Amino acid sequence: MEGEIKNVVTDERIDRYLDITKRALDKIRIAAPERSFNRRLADSFMEMAVSYYNDAKHFRKTGDIVTAFAAVNYAHGWLDCGARIGLFDVDGDDQLFTLFE
Repeated sequence: MEGEIKNVVTDERIDRYLDITKRALDKIRIAAPERSFNRRLADSFMEMAVSYYNDAKHFRKTGDIVTAFAAVNYAHGWLDCGARIGLFDVDGDDQLFTLFE
């Protein structure tokens, strides 16, 4: 964004990050087989991501956008990690996720 101040968490910035992470959550499909150890890992990664995402929405609602910004970035970090190591199928989306190749 032209002229955007980069060192301030604004309402627009946190809303944009919440939207990106919501779209990522909606896209993910667990790739690990149901009865595998990796499925337990994938479920745990999703639980952490959803928990941090919900925390971020809560903090955003209460006006604590700095903590919301931290929480939404933790949430997306769990999603990126799960996608990168193959726990999640993200259909090759390298815009919402940081993939290895």
